[in-house]
Amino acid sequence: MTSLGTAAAAPGETDTGRLVVGETRDGGEFGLPVAVVNGADDGDTLYMQAASDGDELNGIGVIQRVIPRIDPEELSGTVLAVGIVNYHGFQVAKHRNPIDDTKTNRTYPGDADGTSSERISHATFEAAKRADRILDLHQGSTSRMLNEVRVRCGTRHRLHEQCLELAKVFGCGYVLDQKGPNGQLARVGPDEGIPTIDPELGGSVGWDDRSIKYGVRGSFNVLRYYGYLDGEVEPETQTRASGFDQYGSPSGGFVRFEKALGDRLSRGETVFTVRDTFGRVKSEVTADGDGIFWRSRRLPQVATGEYVCSVATGIDTY
Repeated sequence: MTSLGTAAAAPGETDTGRLVVGETRDGGEFGLPVAVVNGADDGDTLYMQAASDGDELNGIGVIQRVIPRIDPEELSGTVLAVGIVNYHGFQVAKHRNPIDDTKTNRTYPGDADGTSSERISHATFEAAKRADRILDLHQGSTSRMLNEVRVRCGTRHRLHEQCLELAKVFGCGYVLDQKGPNGQLARVGPDEGIPTIDPELGGSVGWDDRSIKYGVRGSFNVLRYYGYLDGEVEPETQTRASGFDQYGSPSGGFVRFEKALGDRLSRGETVFTVRDTFGRVKSEVTADGDGIFWRSRRLPQVATGEYVCSVATGIDTY
């Protein structure tokens, strides 16, 4: 029998339940939705989680589609899944946990006696540490962004190559290979000896079916490549970036982009213009160097200095 919270599954079974991590303001318990898929045959454990940022729903869409499609009778090993990590942020469609005004994916490995976010991180990390691989499903919040996978352990980490392989197997086509901030699951997982990646499945308001399909395909790529399920997977060449140039607006007005997501940019090329209400150009912003148009704000109106877009730099393939 394998359990996670109240979910308990014998070999060849699937079960769902709740992982209790605290109480709400009325004193009632709350728990995160969890699933256990216990394979009929022995094997490795894969841990998946979604929505550690409460407004990032594409990962939930992936788990909704992946878990029902895994036949435990055909599975070797175990899949553990937490469908919604940032319970409080999800309830109010906010990025941060409103109980402590904290970004949950900056609080790993967590603290059993800490803040709301730290307690959630502690409970989910205890589950993740049981795994041989970790998929922490994200998206670029509500902005517009390429479907990508992030490797956050840093190029000098002892597990870097294993994390990079996992990213390639997941196979969104684009990889950001850049050490992440402290407190990210994709940082602390490798420190525990567990290859971990952070798929960033586009960016949307609500969820986006196209990005969810990338996540479903990537999850099954991982399940097949690493022997949880039968099937052949040949990892495809990925475009890798090592950093970003971020651009703010030099003036207020309305942004008009000259490039689409995924387009290449050369130094000096126009990235966007800012125009007044009547369409007259107020300012033009050009690329500081060569790169790929990776991410942009969704709304066209901007104030002076407001974030507009990101261009990925340090591009290669592997």
